[in-house]
Amino acid sequence: QVELVESGGGLVQPGGSLRLSCAASGFTLDYYVIGWFRQAPGKGREGVSCISSGDGSTYYADSVKGGFTLSRNNAQNTVYLQMNSLKPEDTAVYYCAARHYGRAWSLLVDDYDYWGQGTQVTVSS
Repeated sequence: QVELVESGGGLVQPGGSLRLSCAASGFTLDYYVIGWFRQAPGKGREGVSCISSGDGSTYYADSVKGGFTLSRNNAQNTVYLQMNSLKPEDTAVYYCAARHYGRAWSLLVDDYDYWGQGTQVTVSS
C-alpha cells in the first residue's frame, strides 16, 4: 500500500525557516518523481518543487527559487523541503505527491498519482 506522510509544518515568522518531510512507505521513493505542492485558502493547488527519480535532479517554481531546497534521503525513504526566507504568501497547506515510475518530472497536479494528507505552514508575525 502506497503511503506518503508529510510533517514539519507550523507557525513561523516572516524571514524564518521550516523543513518539511515526506516519508514514503509501500514503495521505493527513489524510483518515483516526488513533488511538493501547496494550496492557499481560496486558491488552487500549485506545484512548488519536484525531484526526479534516479539522478535526483530538482526543479522549482519561480516563486520559490532561491528560497526552497529539495533533497532526498534514500536510506530513510524520505524527501525534505527546506524553506528559508519565508513570506506570508507562502502560507498554505503543503502536500507531497508521487508520480509513477518512469515518468518525467512535472509540477502539474494532474500528473501525480499518490498524495499525502498535507501539513499546514503559516507565516505570520
